[in-house]
Amino acid sequence: MKNTLPLALAAFMLAPAALANDGIASVSAGGIVFGKTDAIAMKKEVLNVSHKLISVDYEFLNESASDVEETIVFPLPPYPAAQQVSDSYYGQPNGFKIMVDGKPVAFTSQLVATGPDGTDVTAKLKKLGLSNAQIAHSTGFDTSVTKVPDFTDQQYKQLAKLGLMGTDNGSHEPAWTVEVNYVWKQKFPAGQVVRVHHEYRPFYAGGPGMSVMYEGFGKTYCTDDAYLNARAKVEERKQYIDTRNVSYILKTGNTWKRGIEDFTLNIIKGKPDELVSLCFPGKFKKINATTYQVRLTNFRPSKDLEVHFGNVEDDGTDSSGVMPALPR
Repeated sequence: MKNTLPLALAAFMLAPAALANDGIASVSAGGIVFGKTDAIAMKKEVLNVSHKLISVDYEFLNESASDVEETIVFPLPPYPAAQQVSDSYYGQPNGFKIMVDGKPVAFTSQLVATGPDGTDVTAKLKKLGLSNAQIAHSTGFDTSVTKVPDFTDQQYKQLAKLGLMGTDNGSHEPAWTVEVNYVWKQKFPAGQVVRVHHEYRPFYAGGPGMSVMYEGFGKTYCTDDAYLNARAKVEERKQYIDTRNVSYILKTGNTWKRGIEDFTLNIIKGKPDELVSLCFPGKFKKINATTYQVRLTNFRPSKDLEVHFGNVEDDGTDSSGVMPALPR
């Protein structure tokens, strides 16, 4: 099956090539992950994607004759502890929620700091007296919400000696990357369905439209003549086109023994004249003025999801991250 959208939906699309600010890419987050098991089947997944909110509902079934307990992980996207020259995204997405059978999940956190050479430097940082908050903090966070003590002069010197303090534009910045996973134990009673829900505001790339599309844009979002014609019509009316590019990690769903048995993807526009473009198998149908839907059975995703939203309105909401929940 061709991995693209049908022409009818493409006629509603529009997508200039702009990336946010100085050209950062969208940052992928995704769904929950746990070890492959023949006991638990992914019976159903409903994924709702807009540039304002991503929400996912899963139904898992324990097909074995015995209760099963699994460790479940929600991995947050890694981020640099140092502020980047270009604006970037950090930490936990805004509006983050995880629920099981309608109740909030009590999860624990795992924090890992990785040095420039790719090694785990968490223990080294803690040995220098850095707290979890100091390790995970970035100046990219809202300082009115996140207040973390600065390093001492001695810590600066020790970090520099270890190669963990870089210099950028005359300022000293941490040289490690932060990874945080949220982890919890989940019981799956034999023969019963367990429903898991999570949602968050996605990290996106976007901004005013550029005069030309960047190289590879058409391949990433499966543009066609209908798309280009729709874009041209909007450009005739507007000086620039505001955009949002959203990424979502799908390939983890490929580990289930029968794939995702019943998969539904809803692409949701913020307003009827908002335009959308993406590559995805199957045939989309228009549900209402702002929603397009595709359903697949025994779906084994071979690639992650990249969705472009064009002709959006900037509502002033903040898509930057916040300090993650950290180990106690």
